[in-house]
Amino acid sequence: MSYVVTENCIKCKYTDCVEVCPVDCFHEGSRLLVIDPQVCTGCSRCAYECPAEAIYAEDSLPEEMKKFASLNAEYAEVWPAITRAKWPLSEANVYNGMPDKLEFLEL
Repeated sequence: MSYVVTENCIKCKYTDCVEVCPVDCFHEGSRLLVIDPQVCTGCSRCAYECPAEAIYAEDSLPEEMKKFASLNAEYAEVWPAITRAKWPLSEANVYNGMPDKLEFLEL
């Protein structure tokens, strides 16, 4: 079972999750991280480390976040891998917890 990065990561992009991933399954866009479901082993470490609580087990995704499973798979194929933590986006504290951030997603 794979884990999925969801909407609350948009415009936050904390990377605490990247540091604990044993298989380097994260990929980075300009405003969002995603998990490659083909690489993720389902260890759950990332979900516990995410300060934005934006990572869910695929089989536990809230209904309104189910579209993020396909977004993660799609973007993991084209965005570069990220294997080390970076600073979050400068506006992370402002956008953390804000609903309806999908409009801010840049591909």
